Amino acid sequence: MSDLTGELIDGRYQLLRQVANGGMATIYEALDTRLDRKVAVKIMHAHLAQDEAFVSRFIREAKAAAALTHPNIVAVQDQGWNQGGVPAVFLVMELIEGHTLREYLNERGRFEIKDAINYLTPILSALAAAHELGIVHRDIKPENILISKDGRIKIADFGLARGELIGTTMTAESSVILGSVSYLSPEQVQRGIADSRSDVYAAGIVAYEMFTGEKPFMGDSPIQIAYMHVNEEIPHLRSKRKEIPQSLDELIASATAKNPDDRPRTAGEFLARLQTIQIEIDPKKNQLDLGLDLPVEPIREKVRRKLKDEPVKETTVEIQETTREIKRTEEKKKRASKRVRRNRKVALVLAIALGIGGWWTLVGPGSRVVVPSTVGGSYDEAVSSFKPLGLTAVILENRFDEDIAKGRIIESVPPGGGKVDAGGSVKLIISKGPERYTIPSITGLTPKAAQAAISKYPLTVGTTTEVFNSEIPKGFVISTSPVSGSSVKRDTKINLIVSKGIEQVALPSYIGKSGEQALNELTGAGFNVESGYAFSETTPELAVISQTPAGGDTANKGAKVSILISKGPRYTFIPKTIITMEADAGKAMLESLGLKVKVVTIGNAKKKVVKKVSPAVNTKVLRGSLVTITVG
Repeated sequence: MSDLTGELIDGRYQLLRQVANGGMATIYEALDTRLDRKVAVKIMHAHLAQDEAFVSRFIREAKAAAALTHPNIVAVQDQGWNQGGVPAVFLVMELIEGHTLREYLNERGRFEIKDAINYLTPILSALAAAHELGIVHRDIKPENILISKDGRIKIADFGLARGELIGTTMTAESSVILGSVSYLSPEQVQRGIADSRSDVYAAGIVAYEMFTGEKPFMGDSPIQIAYMHVNEEIPHLRSKRKEIPQSLDELIASATAKNPDDRPRTAGEFLARLQTIQIEIDPKKNQLDLGLDLPVEPIREKVRRKLKDEPVKETTVEIQETTREIKRTEEKKKRASKRVRRNRKVALVLAIALGIGGWWTLVGPGSRVVVPSTVGGSYDEAVSSFKPLGLTAVILENRFDEDIAKGRIIESVPPGGGKVDAGGSVKLIISKGPERYTIPSITGLTPKAAQAAISKYPLTVGTTTEVFNSEIPKGFVISTSPVSGSSVKRDTKINLIVSKGIEQVALPSYIGKSGEQALNELTGAGFNVESGYAFSETTPELAVISQTPAGGDTANKGAKVSILISKGPRYTFIPKTIITMEADAGKAMLESLGLKVKVVTIGNAKKKVVKKVSPAVNTKVLRGSLVTITVG
């Protein structure tokens, strides 16, 4: 891919220089012109940008890393397609200025046991955070472990990651090709599948290399190395280095077992066992577990019951009509009998009684008006319905009601269907709505004053809970439960939360321990950590030289804690491996040791290699000294 240095990507990222080039993408140091900060921009090679599978994988990398928030994982900040210039699919990450673990291994060879554990702790902590989210890295190797200039360890390149958050990944064949064969687990080589135990295997191989200074298997071809990982056991650490503790040897053997079921299930389990061994090596070591996030149980949707339509029963009524034949018979008129004359007298009396009753009810003193139902309506609606009947509305009472809205009628006297004298009145009970009271604001009051403020309402004071607080002084109310301003029912209990003042935290001593551990644990404990760096002839590199306040003291949570981290010895040695190295690589190696480099070129050779170095190799020199290399 052609060098895009100088291009402006997405109208925002100015590419400054090329810092790395791989088979899939090129990484540039760039300037975010919008926020005026330096970032790393990863741009997919143009020929791969035409392949939808590779583009999808590139986007998965962004989603995988963006889903993770951890101090030891390279943060992804943006992703997109360059629309206005050179066609490019890009990913924007935080810029880590420093070196890879591979460069440290090339320089040092094997690590001291305590130093190796200090490096492994943040690596496994980062992987544990990914495994908790169901994300598997799939490509752990020293080249993907970055160490910044200030000593921070970062895991990069989640390009082969997979998990529920990002979907599926590449095929078995492509994943084998893309991953580094020296760190691939047997199941990845054989079946192309990987889970958290595959990351544990790769981390175990990285640990093996840090403790011994060499890879477990070497071969003439990648296929030969992959065959060894599948068919041969990883050598024990103690076979290479006798001072390795037996428990540490067994842990690395377990992590690199051929059978995935014999390994720690996740990086979190690997880390826990490693920390136990670390305490055995150094009993004064104080471990602080920061992985306290618990998974939220998903809400399960309730199964909806289907309502079965009940069949409608139809009743058929048959009406039978009966027809009688009326036969006229001509009879002679007869004289009415005594019974007929008696019935006629009874009918006359009944007719007179009904007439008198009708007059009493409709016209006389017994006439009354039926009251229409007004429940649920408003007062104005009730007046409108009463007026045509000659009735008047009188408000008898305003009453709280949980079901009837404010201003609506709860009941009437007499109720709907009852009767009232013509021209009379109907008494109405109107709703004031649900009975609610607003909790007063009592923040900053003493508990006694808060109780007095609450007692002005038909509410009760519940429990009092004391908690630490950095803003409200000790002994004063922070808040209430339910919160102030809420509307609550009568007799609701109002619980008080009272300040215990600023929390005092005991400070452990981190002198001689990993600076990375001190930064993470102190930050996690709520302290404002300020770190500095200095040379030390007695304290190992990246370990803590001093801290203020000292270990054993107590300090306010959120207070400033200063730690001084070792940059290693003030002096270093000119490595003998620099002779015959390519000019740029040799210069970079010396600069990584903190030396200033002057390059003198001789001859006309196209490929420049280091011929001579001054001071000579194996010479002890002060960091910051000028070293001259002659290349040709």
